Amino acid sequence: MPREQKCVLITGAGSGIGRALAIEAAQRGMVVALCGRRETALEGTAALLDWGSQHIIVPADITNPQDRRRIVEVIRGEWKALDILVNNAGVVEGAAIEKFDDDAISRTFFTNVIAPIALTRDLMPLLAAARPSRVVNIGSVFGDIAYPRFSSYSASKFALRGFSNALRLEWKQIGIGVTYAAPRATRTEAAVAFDHLIANAKMGVDAPAKVARQIWRSVASGHDSIYAPAPERIYVAIQRIFPQIIDWALSRQASSH
Repeated sequence: MPREQKCVLITGAGSGIGRALAIEAAQRGMVVALCGRRETALEGTAALLDWGSQHIIVPADITNPQDRRRIVEVIRGEWKALDILVNNAGVVEGAAIEKFDDDAISRTFFTNVIAPIALTRDLMPLLAAARPSRVVNIGSVFGDIAYPRFSSYSASKFALRGFSNALRLEWKQIGIGVTYAAPRATRTEAAVAFDHLIANAKMGVDAPAKVARQIWRSVASGHDSIYAPAPERIYVAIQRIFPQIIDWALSRQASSH
């Protein structure tokens, strides 16, 4: 495969933002490895791509160490190098924290934080072989603004943002960039957990295709981060400078339920 054709691995590629990212990547001339737990869902994504570019399907659960090793083996065997890793797989669960048992908390952190960190580490040699290469971590506005009743999810996205910032500094000198993407509510299967919050807060909701285009434009420009459009982008800026304003507004919202 000619090296001028970018090779990209996308986790959680069976639906939602992951599927949209894969479609957009293929349209931009990249060859894509579709990774996810549900093989039939990956096949559904694959059917939307141009198969003249030799895209591949890698059914795997990134929280499973053996599956992560298999992902690395497949990418090494097929491509020898990896230009872009997109850590998109994630779970969204919303409820008061006392309703979360240990399994629910572990599921959130293993999927949203631990597995992406481990997979990125494991793929480092293949990313290094393709330098300049890039890691793209799909976070959330909730990773900057902690929402009540999404404490576990918000905490996981805060952690992913911290990992992205630290890794960017750690790998800058070796030619591997890191982009952290923080979309707002997106109309996906996972967004069901946000429905009541979206309605009460009158939040904007984006289509997955729009989010994917924004992310790939930022990746192409080498941006360190990409945030949702206004008003959420403005809220994030206020949160960083005057967090008490956002905290007050969210506290009022939480007390109204």
